[in-house]
Amino acid sequence: MSDEEEDYMSDAFLSKIQDVKPGVNMVRRVKEAMKKEALHKEKNITNRQKTYKEQEKESRETALQSSISNDNKGFALLQKMGYKAGQGLGKEGAGRVDPIPLNIKTDRGGIGMEGVKKRKAEEELEQYRQKVRAKQQNETKSLEDFRSRVRTEREERKIEGDLRRSQRTCEQLDSQKGITVPREDWYWPKANTDDDDDDDNEDDPKEEEEEEIIELSSLDKLQILTSYLRGVHFYCIWCGTTYNDEDDLCSNCPGDTAADHE
Repeated sequence: MSDEEEDYMSDAFLSKIQDVKPGVNMVRRVKEAMKKEALHKEKNITNRQKTYKEQEKESRETALQSSISNDNKGFALLQKMGYKAGQGLGKEGAGRVDPIPLNIKTDRGGIGMEGVKKRKAEEELEQYRQKVRAKQQNETKSLEDFRSRVRTEREERKIEGDLRRSQRTCEQLDSQKGITVPREDWYWPKANTDDDDDDDNEDDPKEEEEEEIIELSSLDKLQILTSYLRGVHFYCIWCGTTYNDEDDLCSNCPGDTAADHE
């Protein structure tokens, strides 16, 4: 190998190469660029001419942070009347100590507009509350009506069941005593036969109207029929017992209604 040719594997050649670490120079350049950009922004903010609102705000804050000097004519008049700095207003010094705070108006609304907005907001809130109360009342009323309807239907079903049971018992007890015809047609259960249907169809419409007018309710029928069973047969449908006589019935039966037997 000649002397003019460089040995790429020798230490002399490797020492000429700069020590480069991957990514280090790139990160350093990015950080320096970001730092220069931040300094440039700070210089722009410092050199930028402030707007009128910003100048007004700074002067107002400066004035509020500094106390009133003796050169102020109003403060001088207060001192002549015996006022001292830091003392409350009034004869006994019990009044306001701090100045009245400023309320800077930032919108374009006229004087008194805030009161109108506040009153309108209160009215809307009151209307909303009324709607909520009305909705709650309607829900409560609907729930009460539903419960009342369910209770009424349950009571009507119970009355119908007691009436059918009383009719069957009345037919059985009357048959035991040799009674072939009930005192009233509804004292015994209705016999659903074709003959009865034909007879009903042949009835005069006027008689049907009269029957509809004097038609008793299930509760009235139950009261009449239980009184008949107790008075004639000495039987109580709620006790399910036939007593010997009226004295035995009155002394041993709690009463003549279902509520008395609960």
